[in-house]
Amino acid sequence: MTVSPSAPFGRVLTAMASAFKDDGAVDLDGTARIAQHLVEHGHDGVVVSGTTGESPTTTVAEDGEILAAVKDAVGDRATVVAGVGTNSTAHSLELAQQAEKIGADGLLLVTPYYSKPGQAGVLHHFRTVAEATDVPVMLYDVPGRTATTISLETYAAAKEIDTVVAVKDAVNDFARGVRLREMGYAVYSGDDASNLGWLAHGAAGFVSVVGHVAGDQTRAMLEAFDRGDHAEALAIYTRLLPAIEAVMGAPNYGATTAKAGLQLLGVLDNRNVRGPLVPLDDDEVAALRAGLEASGLL
Repeated sequence: MTVSPSAPFGRVLTAMASAFKDDGAVDLDGTARIAQHLVEHGHDGVVVSGTTGESPTTTVAEDGEILAAVKDAVGDRATVVAGVGTNSTAHSLELAQQAEKIGADGLLLVTPYYSKPGQAGVLHHFRTVAEATDVPVMLYDVPGRTATTISLETYAAAKEIDTVVAVKDAVNDFARGVRLREMGYAVYSGDDASNLGWLAHGAAGFVSVVGHVAGDQTRAMLEAFDRGDHAEALAIYTRLLPAIEAVMGAPNYGATTAKAGLQLLGVLDNRNVRGPLVPLDDDEVAALRAGLEASGLL
């Protein structure tokens, strides 16, 4: 596939779930099925081993196996971005170098979570990891999970690193996003409920969760907007709202609802997660099903 400087990782990406067997082991075949499902339904990129991939629970070796399996599954049909962000710079460095060896097309580097470093620490982390490989980097700003927001000054300094090219934004400050674009960042929406709004503010595309179950519709919304049919884009977004609300309405909606949705679609035969997460219970699955049905996805 081809990418452009304005959308260096593609336009429609999903932070994909990692499949697990009943005994808790990584299910590489199931993970490959998820990737294949995504590229067959509107995606030109996937992100592995992010929050939705339950990366805090996977080992370095498992992350490498997941990345290799997804690369094999999608071939040249989509970019594959490897999540390498942790709250340990040494750990992130190891993951980044492994991802480069396996052939990742990009790295997703989240702000270190829980530790709450200052901006100097955030920049040191980004610089250490980004300068260790030649792989393009997408920073990830999600203060709801990390307790730290990347400052504009840190963004400006990080942009001086040649490999830092994009940001996945879950801050939801559109004006701030425009300023990031002016700095030279490709901005990707990191919140499905804000996808349409981000397009209006010049975003390159999305790193979705709802894309697990609505890839074609998400692609159709983007293409309608691109061709200037904003009424159609809004109509698609409106139809997707019940699904967006259902997917985002459960605890740690990324992993738990993504897998339950994939089970409802028949892509996975289970919804196994690793602790401390627990799978959706039957009532939660019923609520998810109702939302997907209301959006015409089931």
